[in-house]
Amino acid sequence: MHYCMATLDDAPLLARLNKQLIEDEGHANPMTVPELEARMRGWLAGEYDTVLFARDAAIVAYALYRAEEEGIYLRHLFVTRERRRQGIGREAIELLMTRIWPTGTHITVEALAHNAAALAFYRAVGFSDYAITLERQAGAVTSR
Repeated sequence: MHYCMATLDDAPLLARLNKQLIEDEGHANPMTVPELEARMRGWLAGEYDTVLFARDAAIVAYALYRAEEEGIYLRHLFVTRERRRQGIGREAIELLMTRIWPTGTHITVEALAHNAAALAFYRAVGFSDYAITLERQAGAVTSR
């Protein structure tokens, strides 16, 4: 698998892939592809770095991350729908860990609690549970 760093020219592609990620993980994010492209352009302009992964001259995955004081925060790792279950995610993580990120760097990733496939994947490639974030909408208090 080959990889390269994404540029602003890749924002339209990344926005379409990001939309698939949102749909596939069951996230409530209502953003449209043009809105996602604008957000992606902002991220690529400074806050985040993105790696594109290709096989047979086709983009098969991307990773969006940022360096933080504590290490690397991996915001997105997405494998295209038609290329899942082929070891691409595992290979992408391996490339990130061995060729892109500094050795010994602490990596943090979040997955939605109901996204069993993502949780299983990250655990299978060596991540371990650290914290659970709980949320609810403000409004009426429920009684016991």
